[in-house]
Amino acid sequence: MKPSSVIAGIAAPLPYSNLDTDQIMPKQFLRIVDKAGLDRGLLYDLRFDEAGRPRADFVLNQPAYAGACVLVAGPNFGCGSSREHAVWGLQQFGIRAVIAPSFGEIFFFNALNNGLLLVTLPAAQVDELLQRVSNTASHRVEIDLLAGTVSAANGWVSSFELSARHRDMFAHGQDMVGATLRQLDDIARYEAGHWRRHPWMRDVAQRVRARLDAAS
Repeated sequence: MKPSSVIAGIAAPLPYSNLDTDQIMPKQFLRIVDKAGLDRGLLYDLRFDEAGRPRADFVLNQPAYAGACVLVAGPNFGCGSSREHAVWGLQQFGIRAVIAPSFGEIFFFNALNNGLLLVTLPAAQVDELLQRVSNTASHRVEIDLLAGTVSAANGWVSSFELSARHRDMFAHGQDMVGATLRQLDDIARYEAGHWRRHPWMRDVAQRVRARLDAAS
């Protein structure tokens, strides 16, 4: 993960409610042994017709939204199955953030733990932002992670909240493992205090195994 406190670029409107992970990444693209090539499957049935031709009316196929790095979506984005491939496919396609009124719970943590920023705004503000990125000459937005703001054309600004832990992870470019490693000193202090309070619990399995071996 790259350190990132500001995400700025073209935002594409995707005003669908309950867009689930099966639609974000259809099942036929899960037959892989690594993460490569998932961008081809992203929103496949929305992007392409039955013959595999791009649908000209779909937003991500339109020249005005080429290179979009932000999606402005409807409520309950990422509901459905827990497939992490949905997050990986969005990232491989170039999406760095999704703004919506709400997200599927498992998708929410899959995304943040993989470095895909999810911004939750009230439904009315998301509707306003959808209108702006759909109808104004500029489709650009800027998300300032440290300030907790989303800004768009004509001075539109909205605030959002993100847990301190996840904000810190994005600012330092770290996943859950990296964030944990930064706390090794705190973990060591807690561990030492735990053994002082409960010395009889230390190495229980090893001591039991030693007694069993001795008895046999």
